[in-house]
Amino acid sequence: MIKVEMIPLAKEDREQFVLDNQEAFNYGALEEFGVRDNHLEEDGQIISGQTILNSIKEGEAYWILCDGIRAGGAVVKVCGSCGELELLFISPKMHSKGIGQAAWREIENLYPGVEVWETVTPYFEKRNIHFYVNCLGFHIVEFFNSHHPEPTEPDNHEGSDDYEGMFRFEKRM
Repeated sequence: MIKVEMIPLAKEDREQFVLDNQEAFNYGALEEFGVRDNHLEEDGQIISGQTILNSIKEGEAYWILCDGIRAGGAVVKVCGSCGELELLFISPKMHSKGIGQAAWREIENLYPGVEVWETVTPYFEKRNIHFYVNCLGFHIVEFFNSHHPEPTEPDNHEGSDDYEGMFRFEKRM
């Protein structure tokens, strides 16, 4: 079984964390769409640097180390018995080695009081959907789209035919 360490993100590492996260997210979109232009947040990125920095600011950010090497990162936000997996990424060079599953086990161990975990992922991220449902035991509980917008951003996509959606997942412990 793969062992990983979850190391709290130091303030001076935020820029590298953002870059590594964007590399991993872009890889998934590139794998699905090839050269794309309609799924981007900013400057050719599938997820903006500001989105990542906001997650870091609102949650707890960690580097995922495997054999002492940075293999990815995660950001979680916990409020009482509810936890939200804001971000989880593994370097594309380290995919399919069990690192993501090992990191999730460590997150569960770090937050034993969480009874329900939530996360979201874009509809096109088949690897993520497989990972959350088949490997980690999450369930798809909602599909945000132009006809059912995210409650935190109802005006951003309502009536927009180009918003293709996000799945919301839950895992009850």
